[in-house]
This record gives sequence, C-alpha cells and structure tokens, in this order.
Amino acid sequence: MTGDLLLHEPLWGQAGRDASAAGGDGLDFTPMLTGQQEYLAGADLALCQLETPLAEAGGPYSGYPAFNAPPQILDAAKAVGYDACTTASNHTFDSGTARLERTLDALDERGLEHTGSYRSADDADDVLVLDTPGARIAVVTGTFSLNGLVPDEPWQVDRLDTETMIAKARQAREEGADVVLGAMHAGDEYTNYANAHQQDVAHTLADSGEFSMLYGHHSHSVQPVEKYADTWIAYGLGNTLAAHATPDILNTEGLMVRVQFSQDQDGGQWRAERLDWLPATFAGLQH
Repeated sequence: MTGDLLLHEPLWGQAGRDASAAGGDGLDFTPMLTGQQEYLAGADLALCQLETPLAEAGGPYSGYPAFNAPPQILDAAKAVGYDACTTASNHTFDSGTARLERTLDALDERGLEHTGSYRSADDADDVLVLDTPGARIAVVTGTFSLNGLVPDEPWQVDRLDTETMIAKARQAREEGADVVLGAMHAGDEYTNYANAHQQDVAHTLADSGEFSMLYGHHSHSVQPVEKYADTWIAYGLGNTLAAHATPDILNTEGLMVRVQFSQDQDGGQWRAERLDWLPATFAGLQH
C-alpha cells in the first residue's frame, strides 16, 4: 500500500508535457509513477489511495480546494501495477454525487477494484474481498471528514466509525477473508506524528482482533509505524503524487509499505509475518 494520489493542478501540466515528449497528446501521468513499478510488481495485491474525485477526460478539471481531477491518473496507476484503490477521503464529495459516481465508473473502466464510496446502499453494504494468489484479502476503509459537506445519502462514503468498520471486518471474515486490512483517512496535515484521535481509532480497531494490519492517509506526510496488540499500524503513508503550493520535506515524501502474511502452522489464523517499508520522494516538476 502507498500514499495519497492528490491531483493538484501543476500535475496536469506535467502530464501534458510528458505526453508531448512521447509524441502523443492529452495527459500521461505514467512517467511520474514509473519509479514505483518494480516495487509493485512482486505484490499479490497493490493498493493505492485515490484522494480526489475524477472528471471526464477533457475536463473541465479543478484543483484545491474542490477537486475534479483528470481520470488519466488511473491509466497510470493500472500501468505501474496497482490492483485496487481506496476512495474514502475528505475530498470524496468535493464535486457531488455525479463526480463520485463518475470516479467509480472510471475505476471500473480500467479494471481497478475499489472501496470507500458507492453508487447504492447495497454496494455500501458489501465488503471488498479480493482473491489473490496467496490469500483472500479484504479492505475496509473510512474517512474522518468530508470537509463539512453532506452527501446526498449517508451510505455514499465510508466514515471513520470504529463500530461500523469492525462490523465490516467481521462480515469479511464470515465471507471467507483470510486477511483484513483497515485503511484510516485521518490525522493532522503536514505532521510527522499520529494525533490522539488516530491512535484511539487504530487501537480500538486493533483491539477488536478483526484486522490483520492497519494503515493511514490524509496527513500528506510520513507518520510513525508501530506494533500494537500484535497488529502493525502504519499511521501515515504520505503522498504518492502531489504538488502542494508550498513543497517541503514533509509533503514531498511517501512511504511504500509491503506486508507479508502467513498462516499459522495449524492452518488457522493469518498473521502479518513481516513488514517492509520503502521511503520515496518526488522531485520538482519540469517547466
């Protein structure tokens, strides 16, 4: 799993220049993500966090504070090896129901699985359980905020509610999931520590015994990794791709985390046997 795909406007310009340099037109985000490709290649399941809603190809596009970003980012994500994306964030409802649903369409069109935002109550009741070569892996997610926006329906975006997330994790287990991952969209932006709310949520989820590993987004900065109640927690994976108005050492870094799970010798519970992390940074855009 990796950090936020946060599509600020300068990234569209870079994608246009990269497309032109390759003799094409339109937008090509792939060169900005190719550095990850060799590390994603060996994963049974590679997960991204899509922070922003997506427009139709050709736009109109918009950046911060109400995002409506180019869908070509998903072509790049697919090309470098991502299998699925979480979509619950404080920006999920920036452009309303139409763009929320358009984002899900764009993911489906590219064969990327997703969870975190939904077209229907029935979809929201389902849990994403994916068959991989090694195990059946479920992903449960939630966001602490929608920036004050109120969805048209309460089920449209997963919220960071521990009771609901634990119930979904149990549902995933009942549906045959061997491993359950919890993705938390929370924290204070541009900080290198987990705040009290993040820790409370993570520890409550870990204490339930239903989650195999927990990780977080939103701070746009790398935050600590800890082991609590025999559960690995990576509080903040930083950014995978972003172009903040004021770049600094915190918001130009990300963490790629690889977790290896194995089953107990008696054929029982699956556990996180090993956690590896790779720090990443991105250089300035070309002009």
